[in-house]
Amino acid sequence: MADLIHKDESYQIVGACMEVHKILGRGFLEIVYKDALEYEFKLRNIPFEREKSFKIRYKDITLPRTYIADFVVFDKIILEAKCQSGILDEHYKQVINYLAVSKCKLGIIINFSNDSLEYKRVVL
Repeated sequence: MADLIHKDESYQIVGACMEVHKILGRGFLEIVYKDALEYEFKLRNIPFEREKSFKIRYKDITLPRTYIADFVVFDKIILEAKCQSGILDEHYKQVINYLAVSKCKLGIIINFSNDSLEYKRVVL
């Protein structure tokens, strides 16, 4: 089996998410989990940018709309936090678009709404 891209960094990110889920459980709004993740990343010295904006190029122009990723972690992994009934195809497509505009190779979708933390790696 091939090595996972950004394996060690992914492990650290998911570990921080598990800690947040362990303490908060399920049922909060998405913004609460994002705030807790920001704090947890700081505690663990995990470098991140929250709500990073990406410009979208079309032919020879930059479009007026931007994509805003929840987090860019380690300057190379897109992290999208969700609090819904499950990880849906639309979430996967959203992260694919973030990866395309950011030039990152890995995205992680985290879902806090279930009894157990749910996550999915998305590789471009």
